[in-house]
Amino acid sequence: MEWTDAAIVLGAKPFGEGKLVAEVFSREHGRYGGVVHAGRKSQPVLQAGNLVHCGWKARLSEQLGFFNPLELVEPHATRLLDDAVALAGLSSAVTLVRSAAAERQAYPQLYDALTVLIEAMPDADIWPALYTRFELGLLSALGYGLDLTRCAVTGETEGLAWVSPRTGRAATYDAGAPHADVLLKLPHFLVDAEAKLESGDVADAFALAGHFLERRVFDQKGEGMPEARRRLIERLGFAGRL
Repeated sequence: MEWTDAAIVLGAKPFGEGKLVAEVFSREHGRYGGVVHAGRKSQPVLQAGNLVHCGWKARLSEQLGFFNPLELVEPHATRLLDDAVALAGLSSAVTLVRSAAAERQAYPQLYDALTVLIEAMPDADIWPALYTRFELGLLSALGYGLDLTRCAVTGETEGLAWVSPRTGRAATYDAGAPHADVLLKLPHFLVDAEAKLESGDVADAFALAGHFLERRVFDQKGEGMPEARRRLIERLGFAGRL
């Protein structure tokens, strides 16, 4: 049993003497773990968020297996070392994938979304909003996508401003206004890629995605929201970028 693919590193930990167990997220094979020999030499390659070319092999498909080759393609983590907020974003994104995506199941659209997000992280003006789109993409990939295409009450496709915290369906401003105290705000940039980003939009998008991630993913797993995501929001707040 073996495969070769491009992959994003999710993390690594020591495994015996001179070895590591690494976890990667590949486009065609999903989240995989495997042993890496000469672990100390491989540590710079295995920084979370790096793009690698790897091969995974095992005698039986259910075994842990090992990675060979494991070659660095893009050192994304190294390029963000001087940006603590971007590093927090990178950590949160890979932690969500590591925590929520099923092992050994391909999520090609989620892989593409994660790649786009990581490549955008050197641009501080772009990636926080893009990150919230990634979280909504994660929900969709897991089968919990929101319906932000039309109003659940009127069927209209313009003027969407709210989301039901129960159903995940959108509503126009007028239809939802009487229930504004219980609805989640829907930032316009999430339904119109050309919309100008307004103050507070990123915070509202985090609140929207976070509600459904917690309710539909992590509560179902019996887990809380990953701490890495809370730290990201805290850092973005301190930086005035929410």
